[in-house]
Amino acid sequence: MFYNLLPNALQFLLGSWLISFAEHKPVQAPRTLPFELRHEHALTNGSRVVFADYKTPMGLRTRAEAFVIDTAPLTVHRPLSQDSFQRPRVRRGDVPWQPIEVAGPDVQDREVLLLLAKMANNAYTEPDQKDWYDIGSEWNNSYPFGWEPDADGFRGHIFATPDNSTVIISVKGTSLMWPIGGGGPTQRKDKLNDNLLFSCCCARVGPTWSTVCDCYEGGYKCDQGCLEKSLAEESLFYSIGINLYNNVTYMYPNANIWLIGHSLGGALASLVGVTFGIPVVAFEAPAERLAASRLHLPSPPSTQHVTHVYNTGDPIPMGTCTGVSSSCALAGIALETRCHLGRVIRYDTVSKLGWSANVVHHGIQALIDGILARDDLDWGEDGAPRSVPAFSIEEDCVDCFNWEFGDFRNATAKGCGARFGAV
Repeated sequence: MFYNLLPNALQFLLGSWLISFAEHKPVQAPRTLPFELRHEHALTNGSRVVFADYKTPMGLRTRAEAFVIDTAPLTVHRPLSQDSFQRPRVRRGDVPWQPIEVAGPDVQDREVLLLLAKMANNAYTEPDQKDWYDIGSEWNNSYPFGWEPDADGFRGHIFATPDNSTVIISVKGTSLMWPIGGGGPTQRKDKLNDNLLFSCCCARVGPTWSTVCDCYEGGYKCDQGCLEKSLAEESLFYSIGINLYNNVTYMYPNANIWLIGHSLGGALASLVGVTFGIPVVAFEAPAERLAASRLHLPSPPSTQHVTHVYNTGDPIPMGTCTGVSSSCALAGIALETRCHLGRVIRYDTVSKLGWSANVVHHGIQALIDGILARDDLDWGEDGAPRSVPAFSIEEDCVDCFNWEFGDFRNATAKGCGARFGAV
């Protein structure tokens, strides 16, 4: 498309202009929104975001179930422009934030979470595959991203209401050959992003590990400037997510955009959602607060537009899948963070359902079939029945408390950065 043919600098300026040009007025959206699957999105080997249409199979629209999501008013904080947001990432300064009321998903409704979780699952697959969840007849697939034969990174689907007023971007998480995944062409880059974003220091889990960046200083010391430089590499998924969002706003300039994802996809959705001030629902995502700090993302007055949904039987969002003998380490990934942005919906499956802490409970199917699809479970804590747990915030939370981060060397020194062949 035309936008992708522009140089990166012009893409950035165009994205900033679109955001600043839009009138920020409270959105009076209908309580219920019908959605259609419009696009699939992906990343090519050349780090270019691409889209593709998917034709609805004949007869699919005869199915009776409709894909409808209830909404609730939500206040988000957006920078006045992307320039005003990006400048303090390089030089210290305040960001002028603007509170805006938009229509977000009603995340205290179990049926809404169930539909969004199915959409997040479908980012891993395609409509003709057996692991695709049927989300009804009111959709057609037009721009999948990341599904070309040579695509080996960022991928997922884009859903939209028939009038294009609301668009949902669903981002795929990690694909690995381990108890909860089936591998695939994206696993190398998925693994690199996991180890850079959610480890304490370049995935230095033990002395036998090959780190993904050169910031380790011996013992439990790590160079902070080196880490920040490594996370700023253009080929990493955060910057690609920014380009994806700018592409979608180019295609749907007047739409209210939501981001959803599972695991790595949920954390990336949160980081992009904080950048642009848009509603986010992340399922079973590793904690991203430390990554946001290392990326120098300015903190808005509130991040309550980001909602994390996970269960206590999943050690990855709980921050307990750590150590050289953990399941995560055996899979070659270091997911060591535990502090999430925004608000949390935490299903206590260990106490209420007797689940053990095991990575088999990290898969999105465990959340869908074992929790959200069941209407017989009570998640209330104060005697009042609840179909969805109440919100909580991870306030008293510290990441990587046993590490010392400091300016041990010049962060611009040669050899400081990501090692893309180390995964």
